[in-house]
Amino acid sequence: MTGSRVVALGHYQPAKVLTNDDLAAMVDTSDEWITSRVGIKTRHVGGPDEPVDEMAAHAGAKALATAGLAPSDIDLVLVATSTAIDRSPSMAARVAARLGMGSPAVMDINVVCSGFTHALAIADHTIRAGAASRALVIGADKMADIADWTDRSTCVLLGDGAGAAVVTADPTAPDTPGGPGIGPVLWGSVPEMGNAVRIEGTPPRFAQEGQSVYRWATTQLPPIARRVCEKAGIAPEDLAAVVLHQANLRIIEPVARKIGAVNAVIARDVVDSGNTSAASIPMALSKLVERGEVASGAPVLLFGFGGNLSYAGQVIRCP
Repeated sequence: MTGSRVVALGHYQPAKVLTNDDLAAMVDTSDEWITSRVGIKTRHVGGPDEPVDEMAAHAGAKALATAGLAPSDIDLVLVATSTAIDRSPSMAARVAARLGMGSPAVMDINVVCSGFTHALAIADHTIRAGAASRALVIGADKMADIADWTDRSTCVLLGDGAGAAVVTADPTAPDTPGGPGIGPVLWGSVPEMGNAVRIEGTPPRFAQEGQSVYRWATTQLPPIARRVCEKAGIAPEDLAAVVLHQANLRIIEPVARKIGAVNAVIARDVVDSGNTSAASIPMALSKLVERGEVASGAPVLLFGFGGNLSYAGQVIRCP
């Protein structure tokens, strides 16, 4: 079997920015309250003319341009999202149509906040099995559509956006310790705690048991993330960057510290973008690469967690 690697990234956010002061005019909150509890300062919010598939297509087009590939070169499109209102056509099919692709396989993947790392693993497995050669993997969510703007405990968290990765076959990416490409995935869930994060109802609304999620993330996830590094043959201290799901700065910082990635750049895009669910990891990584904060070929830990109390992580080589 061949290996695979991420060759390019792209991201997109709506132009409208919602500050903490803006939220303070809507609900009983303040900049100090939000910053001290979740570390978020701003978030981007899409309008009615910016559906999930449009944001996804913008991010995908940027990734393709960076990779130097045409849309027709892609034979698999995976979109991780939990905010697609329509069931069919899928977001992946709509992205393929927007970008003018040929006849790719198209699938949506709903694992909420860990959707992108699940989708990246599926793309890697599909390429290794020889069923695809070039994949466009996108995380895109429009959380503003499912926010309860009267609930100060949740509406302050959420933002909109999309991030994309182009994944290609790479015969030189063997499963050897420290090797290039996309490392083995470690994924799982805690089904009995799945109701801790919910998107339910008509219209659907986001809700969560914040303390339960916080305790689970800060106590149970660090050893799992260290096992991701072990599967990839990478010591945590050798990681160049750690990109966790951008849920809450009070989760990101202690989890990163407990992993032991003492020399790594820690993605903190949550401060400017809020929690964008499946978009958060590819968007944060794309920004790190765009700013030149991680060298090409350097090992990066991607680790998604959240809804369903699911998780998925892998070490990749930075494009």
